[in-house]
Amino acid sequence: MNGIIREYLLDLYGTASGAKTYDRLSRLMAEYRKRIERPQFARDQTEDVGTSLPIDEQDAILITYGDQFREEGKAPINSLGDFLSRHLKGIVSGVHILPFSPYSSDDGFSVIDYRQVNPEWGDWSDVQRIGRDFRLMFDLVCNHVSAQSLWFKEFLKGNRRYRDYFITVAEGEDLSRVFRPRALPLLSSFDTAAGKKNLWTTFSPDQIDLNYGNPGLLLEIIDILLEYTERGAHWIRLDAIAYLWKTIGTSCIHLEQTHKVVQLFRAVFNVVAPWVMIITETNVPHEDNISYFGNGYNEAQLVYQFPLPPLVLDAFRRGDARHLSDWASGLGELAGNITFFNFLASHDGIGVLPAHGILSNDELAGLGSLASEHGGYVSYKATPDGEIPYELNISYLNAIAHPEEEIRIKAAKFLTSQAVMLALSGVPGIYVHSILGTENFRAGVEQTGMKRSINRRKFDLAAIETKLSRSGSLQAVIFEGYLSLLKARRANPAFNPFAEQRLLEGEKALFSLLRVSRDKKQRLLCIHNTGDRKCLFTGPVSLLSSAAPDSAIDVISGNTVPVSRNKGSDEIEIPVGPYQTLWLKV
Repeated sequence: MNGIIREYLLDLYGTASGAKTYDRLSRLMAEYRKRIERPQFARDQTEDVGTSLPIDEQDAILITYGDQFREEGKAPINSLGDFLSRHLKGIVSGVHILPFSPYSSDDGFSVIDYRQVNPEWGDWSDVQRIGRDFRLMFDLVCNHVSAQSLWFKEFLKGNRRYRDYFITVAEGEDLSRVFRPRALPLLSSFDTAAGKKNLWTTFSPDQIDLNYGNPGLLLEIIDILLEYTERGAHWIRLDAIAYLWKTIGTSCIHLEQTHKVVQLFRAVFNVVAPWVMIITETNVPHEDNISYFGNGYNEAQLVYQFPLPPLVLDAFRRGDARHLSDWASGLGELAGNITFFNFLASHDGIGVLPAHGILSNDELAGLGSLASEHGGYVSYKATPDGEIPYELNISYLNAIAHPEEEIRIKAAKFLTSQAVMLALSGVPGIYVHSILGTENFRAGVEQTGMKRSINRRKFDLAAIETKLSRSGSLQAVIFEGYLSLLKARRANPAFNPFAEQRLLEGEKALFSLLRVSRDKKQRLLCIHNTGDRKCLFTGPVSLLSSAAPDSAIDVISGNTVPVSRNKGSDEIEIPVGPYQTLWLKV
């Protein structure tokens, strides 16, 4: 493995610089191998062909901000830990705490100091207390740092150590080929000790892009990654990784060097902490997204499943799941120690670009109209042909169900949308506002001027727990329903990320799939009605068993569901109510 690491560094930096960097990295890795203690529930992965990752049907990740819950006189991360222990211990296996370092903008994604916990939220002991009961996911905001960071302040002063930490662009450079994710300028001007300089700023003037062409910067980032591991990280999320390496004259997205850096991270973890898994966040079309799997064994173990949120939303908007089913059928089986990170809602909006080529232009426009009609917003990005919609900013609950619909319908529609995500092969990522049944926070947009604030509301802990305990309230119905889904998922081995998955045809409103456990002992027929009318699921008897059952058990509710058989045929029929989910076993 050390030989592979050396080759990566030689490829990135040339023979002399690469060899010198390898020597420094080897010493760093040896130091951390002595310091890092194996976590109590660490499960090593293996690189042998035919094996799988240390994850199973019991794994589900809650995504939350470190200051999601507030209490007077208490550190917010401690309040988060209390909420998790009271309500989600034994329900979800992991917690993704969104960036919790000191920051200057973008709700944490403009990091001032990677190595510190925001002192207004708590300290490392508070984070590690959560890690005693949950497997932790940390962000590495690897593309950029805050303009208020020590690194950048020292760069502006002319400190030689930080001179090459950032990317200075000379006047007149042709940057026309650079891919732009935002309708904002690519460069920002700053006064430095050496005069005015134009710096590369992909996302905002407060987020200064890092220069990975500097091996010293790469070593500093790896040091931070290994410190995160020492602090208890089991999962590392590489934020905006696609933009990491810049070469003028190229698109500066998905470059070969970027993939090499991810492969290097993977190799380092394999040596120092083989239980750590990498997940890449690349909100791009599907083929580019899955390129971060590498060969199945040498890059990210998980990638975000970005087409899923807009496709599920489209299915419920039209009461027609055929696009969703066709897309899921085309995913095929993944070769290697890899799987998808399935999600519907996140701290960002609902990206629509990954659905291009799957949904028509009219269908994509329909999603934008729906977001506006349901109290949300649409964000745009720059392209050579002008600005186009790239993201819907709206609570996923209000995207699926109109804010004025009655509680019963809202909850049914929303929980079935979530069941679709939970039933699919992969590891589910559940945004805290989904499990809490949070609706649009338009007041937040007015306060910050940021459209994404609509789905980033923070709560007084006592107030939200009161809502969750109020029987019949929207929050209580969704919270209880979500817990039932998660309990059913973790109790059934057919939901193992590596269990068989087969998409089934039927009425257009039904999204149906068969999951079969790896030992072939359990079959689950998962049926989801995306429409407002009763449907009839039909399929061969063999979906449930070799015999002809007259009933099946819904593993979510525990209820018995009648199964009828067409006379003279080998087909079964199961009625499915509007917006109903059935996960059936014999």
